[in-house]
Amino acid sequence: MKTILGIDIGGTTTKIVGLNQAGDLLSTLRVQAEDPITSLYGAFGSYLTKNHLTLADVGRVVLTGVGSSYVEGDIYGLPTCFVDEFTASGTGALAMSGQPRAVVATLGTGTAFLWADRGKGVRHLCGSGIGGGTLGGLCRKLVDMERFRQIQKLAERGDLGKVDLTIQDITPDPAATLDPTLTAANFGNLSEDATPADLAAGAVNLVLQAIGTMTVLACRCCGADTVVLTGSVTTLSQAKSNFENFQQLYGIRYIIPERATYATAIGAGLHSLERKAVE
Repeated sequence: MKTILGIDIGGTTTKIVGLNQAGDLLSTLRVQAEDPITSLYGAFGSYLTKNHLTLADVGRVVLTGVGSSYVEGDIYGLPTCFVDEFTASGTGALAMSGQPRAVVATLGTGTAFLWADRGKGVRHLCGSGIGGGTLGGLCRKLVDMERFRQIQKLAERGDLGKVDLTIQDITPDPAATLDPTLTAANFGNLSEDATPADLAAGAVNLVLQAIGTMTVLACRCCGADTVVLTGSVTTLSQAKSNFENFQQLYGIRYIIPERATYATAIGAGLHSLERKAVE
């Protein structure tokens, strides 16, 4: 049985997954390089080597992501097709979460908000320039680091009280529906003695809360109560607790599937299988 390769090509990062003909996930791989084409072929070669595969073992290559627009023709002479990124992300999110329909937030360099319905397809709702790129840029300037793992570890030691203004900081009698500890203004209470860890915690909080607020608006737009979160920003340890707070406040269920970073690559492969079955 030949392997279907789903490949999500970003600007410098490529995520590649292998699926069998039934759509079951076999393995995953992530590769970084200086440009999309180098990243694509580096990921392709590394995946084959690590999984002891040859070109003859590959039945189809399915490309998606912003970097796929730089690719022309078939990969190494293999049958190659393209799936648009929104369709791939929505398809992967529903399959990995087991939901029939949901708002999907893809937390990458920026953030895309989608409405995905298993029977009716995927619709792009809106997008935001706030995402992993924002976090990396802010922390590069604030604390001289931009890699997620470094930022996460530093932020875990930070004190948000030295950075953010909370509701209880500005009123002794908040509305009954509001938790006094909720953020009133990100970076609105920046202390002169805030440490790099405090600043990193504030940057992480700003990005996650901005995205959380937009998921609430997206749900209101679609009459939905479930959000599936995918993309690299979901790997931050602070993501789970942040969205649990939104869940308690707004009654929205948030799901971060296992291997959420690979949702778009998985969705590309699955969509190609669905399309092939129809044909």
